[in-house]
Amino acid sequence: MNLSYWEIKSWLTNIDYTIVGSGIVGLNCALQLKIRFPKANILILEKGILPQGASTKNAGFACFGSLSEIIDDLKTHSEQEVIELVKKRVNGLQRLRQNLGDKTIDYQQLGGYELFAENEALFEHCLAQKEHINNLLKPVFKASVFSLKENVFGFENIKKDYSFNQFEGQIDTGKMMEALLQKVLSKGIKILNNVFVKRFSEDHNAVKIETDQFSFSTSKLLIATNGFASVLNIPEVKPARAQVLITKPIKNLAIKGTFHLDEGYYYFRNINDRILFGGGRHLDFKAEETTVLLQTKLVQNKLEELLKTTILPKTPFEIDQRWSGIMGVGNQKKPILKQLSNHVYCGVRLGGMGVAIGSLVGEELANLIE
Repeated sequence: MNLSYWEIKSWLTNIDYTIVGSGIVGLNCALQLKIRFPKANILILEKGILPQGASTKNAGFACFGSLSEIIDDLKTHSEQEVIELVKKRVNGLQRLRQNLGDKTIDYQQLGGYELFAENEALFEHCLAQKEHINNLLKPVFKASVFSLKENVFGFENIKKDYSFNQFEGQIDTGKMMEALLQKVLSKGIKILNNVFVKRFSEDHNAVKIETDQFSFSTSKLLIATNGFASVLNIPEVKPARAQVLITKPIKNLAIKGTFHLDEGYYYFRNINDRILFGGGRHLDFKAEETTVLLQTKLVQNKLEELLKTTILPKTPFEIDQRWSGIMGVGNQKKPILKQLSNHVYCGVRLGGMGVAIGSLVGEELANLIE
């Protein structure tokens, strides 16, 4: 593409900071850079029409980990590391709410529930560990997080008791991203969409960025592409596709809150009078380790089956929409926040907790710049 003199002069000249990715991390990084360096010329590059990974495609859970997930994390992380993970998620959610306001993002603290299949032995294990986890998290919440509640929603093929988390909430992901984008643009930060970064190279003073549309130079490059990070040579991050569907409106829907099922590999919630249902990547981990934004029959059929047999067993429903998003995962839950070379930095591997930690990771990425 041949750009005009005006285009190059206005959008691609004297760029101080270029951020790859206009999701939660990239936008918060840009806002923090503008606070630290008010006169800086900041450019954000986004490969999609809208943020391409998970920021506009997630389920909108304002969560920090179900009981079984926290117990499972203790197998691979120390108690202190698990406390720090939860604390970061809680602080990140508070930052998100402070930055945008509860009304703007439609934040509702309706609580979170973890369901266990009737034949699942995990329930007894969670029950035995519940008080230990509550004690572990007391310094963060100053109260017990997890309690037991009876099944009052009419779910079938699950145990009559489930774990309840009083602090879990939900947000409107679209409203969150719309507000963030407006905030960024109001600060004079530029965003170019439909621009795919192919590669970059570095010299003593700058980074040369080659995209599928044009090439240009920037003083510093900050990578905030999360699930797509491996494309830019950050091998510690693997893509993880999450498939989602949503029903058409259901009359007299009594289900309210956020719900986790099968160790969190399935998750569902109400959006007004609809059910959003996602997950299932554990049905074929290898196939879902992809950046391709498609759906598979294996996962979608299973989601529909669980809707019919477990979640809405006595309620007729129709599927309205299906989509997928790309998360960034790895062998550790802690995000990768580091300087990769003289002028290149990254904030990636959010581990499916982008809503919770994206605001903080973006700020911390910006704060890596000296």
